[in-house]
Amino acid sequence: MYEVLGVTGYKPHELGIFNRKHPHLPFLKKAIEKKLMSLKEEIDFKWLLTSGQPGIEQWAAEAVLQLKAVYPDLNLATLAPFHSQEERWKEDWKASYENIWANSDYADYITKRPYDNPAQLKMKNQFIVEKSSAFLVLYDEATPGSPDYYLSYAKKKQQASDYPVYYLTPEEIEDTIREEQDEWSQE
Repeated sequence: MYEVLGVTGYKPHELGIFNRKHPHLPFLKKAIEKKLMSLKEEIDFKWLLTSGQPGIEQWAAEAVLQLKAVYPDLNLATLAPFHSQEERWKEDWKASYENIWANSDYADYITKRPYDNPAQLKMKNQFIVEKSSAFLVLYDEATPGSPDYYLSYAKKKQQASDYPVYYLTPEEIEDTIREEQDEWSQE
């Protein structure tokens, strides 16, 4: 069993998603939910650990909040890198973050101050990897992006200890899209 599953992935703009009305967003969220359910069954993690940033982190946190009905032992921890990280985000992402923060089983700030330098973001990546016992990332090796920062720490920890890194792949997302479309066409 791996007690704490850290999670990250691309930001919305890296996926071409600029608001909650994007037609692919429900499929992506369903793929995240399916992956989390699969990992819950496989490694029986008790906590999902996120920094609450827009994109995969927020969508995974939202999925966990829904999955608590199925898995009552599942908890959500949100560790923001600094105070008011949501200050400059679009309203959609800000509202989601505020809901996640309010409904987290544990919420705190890694640095106990507002943003004052980029080292706070680096510290966040290191801290979440250090505090997790396994890691989930939506990532495609062919498309570098913001997950690279987390992955560099996760891969170092993986080499030094028993620290599994799980991937939600573009192929899994495509499979979910096909499955969902098949279900809709049969209705």
